[in-house]
Amino acid sequence: MLVPILLFLLGFVCLIKGGDWFVDGASDIARRLKIPEIIVGATIVSIGTTLPEVMVSATSAVTGHGEIAYGNAIGSIICNTALISALTIAIRPSLVKRKTFILPVIFFFGAAVFYSLIAYLTGYFSRTVGIILVAIFVVYIVLITLRSRKHPDEVEEEEETVKELPLWKTIVFLIVGAALIAVGARLLVDNGTIIATKLGVPESVVALTFVALGTSLPELVTAITSLIKGHSALSIGNIVGANLFNLVLVCGVSTTLSPFAVPASKTIAGMNSSLVVDIPLMLLVMVIMTVPALIRQKLSRVQGILLLLIYAAFVVYQFVF
Repeated sequence: MLVPILLFLLGFVCLIKGGDWFVDGASDIARRLKIPEIIVGATIVSIGTTLPEVMVSATSAVTGHGEIAYGNAIGSIICNTALISALTIAIRPSLVKRKTFILPVIFFFGAAVFYSLIAYLTGYFSRTVGIILVAIFVVYIVLITLRSRKHPDEVEEEEETVKELPLWKTIVFLIVGAALIAVGARLLVDNGTIIATKLGVPESVVALTFVALGTSLPELVTAITSLIKGHSALSIGNIVGANLFNLVLVCGVSTTLSPFAVPASKTIAGMNSSLVVDIPLMLLVMVIMTVPALIRQKLSRVQGILLLLIYAAFVVYQFVF
């Protein structure tokens, strides 16, 4: 049991470091191609922090572990919102710019409604569903890029200069980063499956908790860094974007590669736990975080504390019931 746990943790390290290096390399390439910094931040960096989820879910789906692919995406959204953003809000509530916040929120709930309807009405994510989700992702990227070009003043950026890397280092970062992400994803999936079997719990439970938390570490690092630098609003914006990418990119890619059914290994009162708890909770925590923020244009400490309590109850439920 010790070896799978150590390899599982090693997978986390590979994912996080690989994602970090890949983003650095990709961002430097974009700058060399004279792509505006705003576009780099709105697309490459945001996608980069979601790469661990993409690789874990894609690897899981292709290797026949649909429960991990499903649980990782849903669990990451719940973790991002009710743990990572909740900590940020509870420690330092911030103002919210409705103009920059509303587009990702609209896209998220639009995609979430589509995703939920598929889950409840068919119970199966087909390749067509995956293609539609990826198409939503492409449309969002195009719109956010056009908006960034048109209204550069609306995009919040870190005030720090970025040094251009030597070309050889950029290439090394890209190649090694991609390799580490692939290796880390495989270690996480293979050993997560072994741990689930040893503990006698469904793969979806491990994915909804441990795997989701591990693949959300880039967002956690971003949140902590933003807090330290006094950019808590920037952190919340990144969380909403990451949640949208979890739905349309992570789920879209994994489903397109290998369609799978909604996990039914865990039930509550004879009903599928995924449909009774996981999806409703995903929607609930996002409503709690975003709707008051859009109405009042600020976040409150009460929101953060409430979300943290919900996440604690969610984790307890996964392992106790």
